[in-house]
Amino acid sequence: MADQMIIGVVGAGAMGSGIAQVASAAGHAVVLYDNSSIQVEQSKNTLRQTLTKLTQKGKYSIAVADGIFERITFSENISSLKNCGLIIEAIVENIEIKKALFTELEEIVSADCVLATNTSSLSITSIASTCKTASRVIGIHFFNPAPIMPLVEIIPSISTNNSVAVACKNLIDSWGKTTVMAKDSPGFIVNRVARCFYGESIRLYEEGITDFATIDWAMKTFGGFKMGPFELMDFIGNDVNFKVTETIWEQFFYEPRFKPSLTQKRMFEAKHFGRKSGKGYYDYSEGAVLPKPNTNNELGLTIFHRVIVMLMNEAADALYLGLATRDDIDTAMTKGVNYPKGLLKWADELGIASVCEILQQLHVEYGEERYRTCVLLKRMNKEGKTFY
Repeated sequence: MADQMIIGVVGAGAMGSGIAQVASAAGHAVVLYDNSSIQVEQSKNTLRQTLTKLTQKGKYSIAVADGIFERITFSENISSLKNCGLIIEAIVENIEIKKALFTELEEIVSADCVLATNTSSLSITSIASTCKTASRVIGIHFFNPAPIMPLVEIIPSISTNNSVAVACKNLIDSWGKTTVMAKDSPGFIVNRVARCFYGESIRLYEEGITDFATIDWAMKTFGGFKMGPFELMDFIGNDVNFKVTETIWEQFFYEPRFKPSLTQKRMFEAKHFGRKSGKGYYDYSEGAVLPKPNTNNELGLTIFHRVIVMLMNEAADALYLGLATRDDIDTAMTKGVNYPKGLLKWADELGIASVCEILQQLHVEYGEERYRTCVLLKRMNKEGKTFY
């Protein structure tokens, strides 16, 4: 895969525009296409403003910022993508719309152009199935905002040619990103494992154990997380978070560990999307006062242990099922969602026996499959093994 190939990006929203900025900053000519003239113009203006701010902060010289902007061609004509060597799609999370796009792209581009999707939870294999040459289709999943977040998940489908996967990994590495390889499984690494951070926290709230502010305080105080689960859901957007949870749950044939909550659904229905709507789990309107947490240490530790072992259990299950390597799973969670430690290394620190004990207690108390201990953890506990 040539270093200076033309990179195509489909979708001029925040994610697509961010990917275009990253590719251009790496020296590529970029074609950023969107069928909405309003979106194209907005993307152009926003990128220029972003680059101006970066020059003011001393991140770029004026010449470098101008170069990044000038290497990007903003287009409303899909045929402008015909000379691209790699196209990354970053449009709406609707598999039928993505399939239609890939079918159209295949009629425009050359035979050796790689077609990539930035989907966060949909099947790469299913998207590739619409193409005549499924072997050139791959998942390249950036995290928002793409210019800032270091992680990119590389996800080959079962049809992807191995040389395509290797070339894409090497290319994105050359852009200064941290890449991990993941199997084409719902949610890949980060969005699969992270479901527990949100799901178990909501469960604690729904059981009446405590409130949003206290759960957020506990995870930051005892876990060292930069943001608590409810703060983070409001930051991501409760519309996005709910839909990702729902999609992963459905794609796993309604696996209890990923079951969405009524609390999430009601937030979505009320359009309480979080910061972007002015209200979510917290009120962001002008003059609103954030609630105070209950800073009882015993309660805080109980909350932290319950959420963290669920995360560790899911990370262990991802390793057990060959979703990714040990190191890539830990890297994904630290670089993709800023967890303070890799979950598998963290499980060693907490103690595999302790992790298994807490999970077993939850399983016995609730009698629900969501709390079943991963087979790998059980075996490691029995044999006295650790992940590292």
